[in-house]
Amino acid sequence: MKKSQILITLLIGMLLIIGGCAAQDTTQDKDKALVQPNIELNVSAAASLTDAANELKELYNKEQPEIKIVYNFAASGTLQKQIEEGAPADVFISAGKKQMDALQDGGLLVDSSRQNLLGNELVLIAPKGSEITGFDELNTDKVNQLSIGTPETVPAGKYAQEALTSMKLWEAIQPKLVMAKDVRQVLTYVESENVDAGLVYRSDTMGTEDIRIVATAPAESHSPIVYPIAIVKASQQQEAAQDFITFLTSDTAIEVFEKYGFQAQKE
Repeated sequence: MKKSQILITLLIGMLLIIGGCAAQDTTQDKDKALVQPNIELNVSAAASLTDAANELKELYNKEQPEIKIVYNFAASGTLQKQIEEGAPADVFISAGKKQMDALQDGGLLVDSSRQNLLGNELVLIAPKGSEITGFDELNTDKVNQLSIGTPETVPAGKYAQEALTSMKLWEAIQPKLVMAKDVRQVLTYVESENVDAGLVYRSDTMGTEDIRIVATAPAESHSPIVYPIAIVKASQQQEAAQDFITFLTSDTAIEVFEKYGFQAQKE
């Protein structure tokens, strides 16, 4: 065989090998793309939803594995400001009507997507060994420090302010107040006994053994506790966002929410 023929044969062989490797790499890339989520959904949710929301994410991904849920948990007022400043968010779940109203009034929501998702109760809690028996003891020597969420940014704190004002305790207990960045921080303060008592949602007390519920604030002492949900208008994933909202209002999701102490809202 001539040298030129040998070289041509070797060159063809090398090209076939290279082509085969490239085809294999392309196939592997396609396989990887199929198993990786191709949609990332950013959900800004009130801190009090943390436990229930994380369980629901796992259930949702069994139905929609191609959608990756990324949560941003914080006080509702903080989340509102983040969305107003352009932070990435597809869905907003607030623990208060005020924060959702502000975004809707600013034209930042898909109005038709808004609905009331959940309800809750406001409860007075204390460390497990505490002898506090009710709200009337907040203005006694039994309580030196009382924690609530900052009313301006934390809906639970605003409800607490309303309830304590209704009970004519708000002015008297001002020196005792310890403000927290969100309702979960209030819970931590009470669990660690850094404060004598706190006001949180009933749902926050589920699964913790270091505190006890002293009393429930009368429903008429504060505004109705409602968790509205809506799609953020700037979202580039509105179809996926609506699918997630539909899931959160399903019987499966409501059962999980109720397990964590929330109340289903009937539209």
